[in-house]
Amino acid sequence: MLVDLALIIGGLVLLILGADRFVFGGSATARNLGVAPLLIGLTVVACATSAPEILVSVVAALRGESSLAIGNAIGSNIANVGLVLGAVALVRPIEMRSATLRREMPALLAVTLMTVCMFLDRFLSRVDGVVLLATLLVVMIWLVKLGIKSPDSDPIKTDFEAEIPTNVSMLKAVFWLIAGLLILLGGAQLMVSGAVSLARDLGVSELVIGVTIVALATSLPELSVSLVSAIRGEYGLAIGNIIGSNIFNSLAVIGAAVVIHPTHLAENVLTLHLFVMIGFTLALFAMTYYYDGTAKIDRRSGFALLLAYFSYGTYTAVQNL
Repeated sequence: MLVDLALIIGGLVLLILGADRFVFGGSATARNLGVAPLLIGLTVVACATSAPEILVSVVAALRGESSLAIGNAIGSNIANVGLVLGAVALVRPIEMRSATLRREMPALLAVTLMTVCMFLDRFLSRVDGVVLLATLLVVMIWLVKLGIKSPDSDPIKTDFEAEIPTNVSMLKAVFWLIAGLLILLGGAQLMVSGAVSLARDLGVSELVIGVTIVALATSLPELSVSLVSAIRGEYGLAIGNIIGSNIFNSLAVIGAAVVIHPTHLAENVLTLHLFVMIGFTLALFAMTYYYDGTAKIDRRSGFALLLAYFSYGTYTAVQNL
């Protein structure tokens, strides 16, 4: 078991390092190609921050462990809202100022509900995977149009302008893009090997390891980025990072995994894990909706999100050990 934990920790370190370099290289490359910072943030950065989940799930699916991939996607969506936004709001309340992000929220809700509908027959086929990936393409096109139409006064434009790297040579940008991807791949291999072996040692399903340990590990890059953004007052980045990541998790992570290896789903996916994911998504939607012209995830809400997340994690662990 110690070897399994060492593999998971080693994979985690590589995933965090690889994600950072992949985001840097991808965003710098896009900027050198003349892409506007807001479009880079809504598309390139959103995809890159989900790269750990995507690669872990692809590696798992290639090894025939699609349940680990599905658990990783569902668990990461839960962790992004419950753990990441909860912790960020506890440190510094998050203000929802961006009209662009408000328009993204219904898209996240729609994507989540569409994904749930595909889960109802407890089997994800290659056709389901193709539909999810095609939907991702549609969402990407919509995000580009959304970014083009965003008003210059939207504060998220300023946030992305400050964060997207400048004055990086194309050679250096491409180098870190490729290096980050290779580091991510190595981390994903270690993470999946350790997770599958740990599940067998503990006598639990790969799904359970996916929604708990692996999901927590792959959500740590989002936690670090969102915490730093909130401390700097860049609220748009803090919450936009989570919205974009959850959309990509539902479409790209699950879609890629089941195209590679279709899978049947355990009953508790529908009765517990999906139910919790929907609950956290609805909670995020309610917290960021403009009921009175303002929206804020305050410290009380952050504490409630953290409490709900750790309660879910504790319940899952107790039920399966």
